[in-house]
Amino acid sequence: MEMLLVGAGVIGLLLGVLALGSWVFAGLVIVAMLSLWGLGDFDAERIGLILSKILFRAANSWELSAIPLFILMGELIFRSDISERLFRGLTPLTRHLPGGILHTNVLGCTLFAAVSGSSAATTATIGKITTRELAERRYDRSLSIGSLAGAGSLGLLIPPSIVMIVYGVQAEVSISKLFMAGVLPGLLIAALYVGYVALRSLLDPGLAPKAADSGSGAWRALCDLAPVLGLIVIVIGAIYSGIATPSEAAAVGCAATLLLLLCERQLTLVLFMDALRGALISAVMVCSLLVAAALLSTAMGYLHLPSELAGWIAEQGFSPVALLLAMALFYVLLGLFLDGISITVMSLPITLPIIVQAGYDPLWFGVFLVIMVELGQITPPVGFNLFVLQGLTGESIGRVALAAAPFFALMCLAALIISVWPTIVLWLPTVLSG
Repeated sequence: MEMLLVGAGVIGLLLGVLALGSWVFAGLVIVAMLSLWGLGDFDAERIGLILSKILFRAANSWELSAIPLFILMGELIFRSDISERLFRGLTPLTRHLPGGILHTNVLGCTLFAAVSGSSAATTATIGKITTRELAERRYDRSLSIGSLAGAGSLGLLIPPSIVMIVYGVQAEVSISKLFMAGVLPGLLIAALYVGYVALRSLLDPGLAPKAADSGSGAWRALCDLAPVLGLIVIVIGAIYSGIATPSEAAAVGCAATLLLLLCERQLTLVLFMDALRGALISAVMVCSLLVAAALLSTAMGYLHLPSELAGWIAEQGFSPVALLLAMALFYVLLGLFLDGISITVMSLPITLPIIVQAGYDPLWFGVFLVIMVELGQITPPVGFNLFVLQGLTGESIGRVALAAAPFFALMCLAALIISVWPTIVLWLPTVLSG
């Protein structure tokens, strides 16, 4: 009971610090230091020694080097015309499906997610093209915005994923296996979105007017899709074949992207410096959060909080299903107020030992957690994808959130499916890694 009060006190302190408007990484550091000082009776010198060791370990982490490289790759692509060519390539392939080129939202985000790793970047890059085109062709506004909001979140699940790298580093799970585990669930969610759009369009053909045939053939479509497909093969193929680690594949992907832009005469000094600036800001934010979360995790370990909580939950006899439902509700609530990376680094020191104690595979839980984080991307008031779409469309945040609601439900369905059939997550890593 005493440990429960300690845990509640730590969580309350963290929420209080965040409610004051402090940066998330600063809040994590403050809570960790106060916990060690107040509850663990650590002096300032010992706390400083712990922090210095964590900083050194993080600065020398080879796995973390993949984060700025994948972010830079996404920034370079975002500033080129590759997204516009992606839309042109998908248009003739989707024109005759129920729902027409509405499917370019889902398929475009699915493909772009495989070279981006960022949900916001995926939504913004695909959205800046499709929202204008779909509005001009009089496609249903709500279905257009909702499908883009839902599909944009796939940037977190389909590898390479920044959140998966963060989870892998924290949970000490193979990042390569996490990337493999995210493929089939990502495709499952994309298939649910495509099916929903098609069904809605069949029931109400006025939602998706039939697009005129532009005469573009399969060969032209393939040429437009070639840059993205080529980058996917280079990055993901290098990881899955075992030729390169995720960090090495990120470096290769950056080099391939630079070479592609150079060959197409799109690489300018202004574009390169803007991409570097954007990547630097995002990478510093992510790495700062990781260092702060490592300090909080260490503090919780010194206080024996995760192991004590895991033991207490085991004694209560909660069923694995009830525990998983509680975890899902917990993460959805966190998603209302925090971004995905903050959710992951803040909660994992406490939730992971509990999940492992209940018998769940940490690899499977990583994918489940990412889906929960994706749900947070399309739930107000801090759904990043909603803000991106509000800026792109000019619609109110309420209307954007309402349009995204059916896709929120479909993502919940996907989480249920992988919970009932965890093989969907674990099959590909088992086959490819032997």
